[in-house]
This record gives sequence, structure tokens and C-alpha cells, in this order.
Amino acid sequence: MRFVSFEYQGKASYGLWKDENNWLQVPAAFAAQYPDLKSVIAAGQLDALEAATVQSGAPVKASDARFLPVIANPGKVFCVGLNYKTHVAEMKRADSEHPAIFTRFADSLSAHGAPLPKPAATQRFDFEGELAVIIGKGGRNISQADAWDHIAGYACFNDGTARDWQRHTHQWTPGKNFPATGPLGPFMATRKAIPDVNQLTLESRLNGQVMQHASVADLIFTLPVIIEYLSGFTNLSPGDVIATGTPGGVGDKREPPVYMNAGDVIEVEITGLGTLRNVVANAGI
Repeated sequence: MRFVSFEYQGKASYGLWKDENNWLQVPAAFAAQYPDLKSVIAAGQLDALEAATVQSGAPVKASDARFLPVIANPGKVFCVGLNYKTHVAEMKRADSEHPAIFTRFADSLSAHGAPLPKPAATQRFDFEGELAVIIGKGGRNISQADAWDHIAGYACFNDGTARDWQRHTHQWTPGKNFPATGPLGPFMATRKAIPDVNQLTLESRLNGQVMQHASVADLIFTLPVIIEYLSGFTNLSPGDVIATGTPGGVGDKREPPVYMNAGDVIEVEITGLGTLRNVVANAGI
């Protein structure tokens, strides 16, 4: 099943994704108990959401609504760097024994279809198509064997990056946290809907030109390894988002470099997870 978060008639809501143009809004009685998708995940009620919405959800046209990040209010947003061999090679970095982890702030996320603001402070605004994991059941010290049971679902993610700010020091945080530079969506597909992530293909396109193309099976650190590692030092909570890394082909390492500018269309498509599409706009600040 696939779930979407959106704003409709001036209010934040969520529901079932039927296709890109047609959704079913969660019934009011269900939403009164669970105000957003994160709260449904935390309560372990995704199956109940599906049943209630199929039975009595109201149709919503996408043209009458505005997408929200599929998880609009994550407690934590983790990102894994250098997690495809092709990206490690183009960045000229050595292999690592452990995942390279950095974080994003929740307000750095944005939605499918929203303008992707190019910060005025950068001339090197880059794309990074990624598979995002949404945590379902929280925990600490989660074993690799148990990790799959802690996943609620998956979504597309674009880790929009100000490369110059990323490289001010060895810490990447500044380049990864300009407001609304990390689109997440367009929907979340449940783990049941995606039985084998290794069968997924990720592709990023800039103005229709393929820039990145890879199999998720090429991840260096698999999803269970990432979850085990993260939960070894912090609590994972329902609705937390893990961006699992980008493959080779980023604009910064092309000859000549290719960066996103106002008017560009950037798309991240993953098998079974739809196409995350945004038009770049100048942020003004």
C-alpha cells in the first residue's frame, strides 16, 4: 500500500495514494485519533488506516491539494554518505569500516512538486537521488536480523546539496541543511509493497537527462547494517527518516561540473516508489 501526505482545503491531511492524480483522504474519525502519518506509524496502525480509508475515505484530486513531505515531522533525519562504490570512486575517498553518517534538520525537507530553492549563498547546488527508509518500530541496539521488522516503508529522496558549504570543513552539516532543499516523496510505499529492495533501480534526471542510474543492491552498507549501526548509538523512533546514500553521477564530479539552477527540473525515480519531481527556483536568501 502507498500513503501520501498533503494539504487540502487549508489543512494538513493524509491518505491513500491511488495514482498521481487521485487519492483517498483519511476519514475524519480516524484522523481525529491519528493526526498525521507519523502518528499512524507510531501506533502500528497502517493496516487499519488502509481499511478505514478504503471503506470511507473521500476522493481528493491532486490538483486540488498540495503535497507535503510524506513524513512532515520526523524526529530525526539521518543520511548515509559514500554508500555506493561509484560515488566513493568519483569522490576519491577510501573505503570505510563503518557507515558515514550525517544529519538533516526537519525543516530542510520539502515535498514533491514544491519549488526546490537554490540558496543564494551557493553557486554549486547539486542533486543526490536516494532511497529513503521510514522507521516503523523504534528501538535501540537493533540486530541486523531484526532490522526489517523496524521498517515502515520507503520513499524517494533528493539530498539537495550546497557543495561549497559542504566543504567548508570536514563536517558536512552546513551544505546539507539549507531550508527545504531535501524533497521527500511523493508517497511512502510500505515494506509489504516492496518485498525486496535489492530489486529496485534508482535513476536521477536533470531536465530529462539521466545523471544517476544504479541498483539499490549496490549499496555498500545494507539497510540492516545501517539500522544496526544507527541504533547502536541513538534511539530510532517511528517516523524517523534514513536517506541511504547516493550513487555515482553527481553534478559536482562531472567534467565540466553540472549544477542545478533556477528553472531546472530534477527528478528522482525508484522502482515502485514513483517519481519525485521538483523545479528549481532561486531562494532569495
